[in-house]
Amino acid sequence: MDRRTVLRATVADGAAAFSGSLWAGAAVAAPAQPGPSPYGPPGAADANGIQLPAGFTSRVIARSRKAVAGTSYAWHDAPDGGVCFAAGTGWIYVSNSEITPGGGASAVRFNADGSIASAYRILSGTNQNCAGGATPWGTWLSCEEVSRGYVYETYPQGGTTAVRQAAMGRFKHEAAACDPDRRVIYLTEDETNGCFYRFRPTTWGNLSAGTLEVLVAGTATSGPVTWARVPDQPGRARSPATRSPGPSASTAVRAAGTPTAPAGSPPRATTGSGRTTRSTSASTWRTTPRGCPGPRR
Repeated sequence: MDRRTVLRATVADGAAAFSGSLWAGAAVAAPAQPGPSPYGPPGAADANGIQLPAGFTSRVIARSRKAVAGTSYAWHDAPDGGVCFAAGTGWIYVSNSEITPGGGASAVRFNADGSIASAYRILSGTNQNCAGGATPWGTWLSCEEVSRGYVYETYPQGGTTAVRQAAMGRFKHEAAACDPDRRVIYLTEDETNGCFYRFRPTTWGNLSAGTLEVLVAGTATSGPVTWARVPDQPGRARSPATRSPGPSASTAVRAAGTPTAPAGSPPRATTGSGRTTRSTSASTWRTTPRGCPGPRR
């Protein structure tokens, strides 16, 4: 069952928690692998409309704009991408809020017996936080699914202010997947003709600096595959995520015969029938794979 199917099944704008003899292991299980489910086939839908394997049960723990069960914390609107983290003998569930403005992310902390210990905000002042991904060091990357959106690194345990990781690029972010073996983070773009990126941190575990690259493929289905570096854009310093980046006050500029580009961008140059991406100091553009709108930094 995919993420969106689960969200739909948990009743509109709600959140669900699963419990039972297998839940403790499932909450922090290894990444999914191809093949039959290790938990067995799903049974008939329960009272919440969710089909679960034997040994599992479900309960609704929150509904948007209403307090999370056992707390005074009002759950956010449009819950979307989420993940569970181990936390002592219990766990923490993190969920994004896919609204604009306001977005952000919230967390629910569970005790070992599945009871709710607390609920709280871990990211505020952002826009349309859709998907993201967990890091091996226990943070949640919450991605803005808006034009020139950012990736925010949040701290599910609480007590630490979320950080806007500008080095990971500005585009309509969707998911982020960490590869601890290669020490890279793969990023997807939520556009019909979007790009596939990877971010190579200068220091693994520190996302404040690194190299952002975009996949360049020979064709849509075959041919050589290479990675092209996405140039830096000056002035993209880190800032606390509690401050919304907000819309730019600058006026968009247009290069002769080309589409409108964000203020401060170099003019576009048409290069055959290929798509284009920005080069750094030379203020020129280079061709990128067909169907890719061009990475932004």
